[in-house]
Amino acid sequence: MRCPFCHQDNDKVVDTRTSDDGFVVRRRRACCACGKRFTTYERVETTQVRVIKRNGQRVPYDREKLRQGLEKACWKRQISDAQISTLIAQVESDIDSMFETEVESQFIGERVMQYLGELDQVAFVRFASVYRQFQDASDFAKDLGEMLEDSDDTLFTLKPLPHLIPHLKKLRFPKTNKKRIP
Repeated sequence: MRCPFCHQDNDKVVDTRTSDDGFVVRRRRACCACGKRFTTYERVETTQVRVIKRNGQRVPYDREKLRQGLEKACWKRQISDAQISTLIAQVESDIDSMFETEVESQFIGERVMQYLGELDQVAFVRFASVYRQFQDASDFAKDLGEMLEDSDDTLFTLKPLPHLIPHLKKLRFPKTNKKRIP
């Protein structure tokens, strides 16, 4: 590692620590030529996942785009940023465990709807109306009616697409103080 001060390639590691839950290694180094100290970080290089959209276009996965969609669906609901972050992290974990380089946007949308249905029913309906591209109230009523017919105990149970979602699991969200308006 070249020293950022004297640009010599002769240093020694003084201290090593992990950070970011073990995903980053922080190394404190001392230059043998000038004696100054500097810090370096090592992280795993990940491959960029690409999303295959409905029209066949391939775009890089964008966490912020997913967050913005969820924030719109959860607007004025008793859902915290921590719960949204947990939902996004779980969807990303599912993508990482089941796909290597490309994932269909349909998988992401269905997974988000599954977790959002567990979290908040109104946010679920808002997200579903945009995701499923409802054109009018009859489209909405038809799709909602199908969901209600197929559900057993819960109001919003999705029919999983077997080729996209091989295994479903319950997600635990951080608790918030929910106040119902009478």
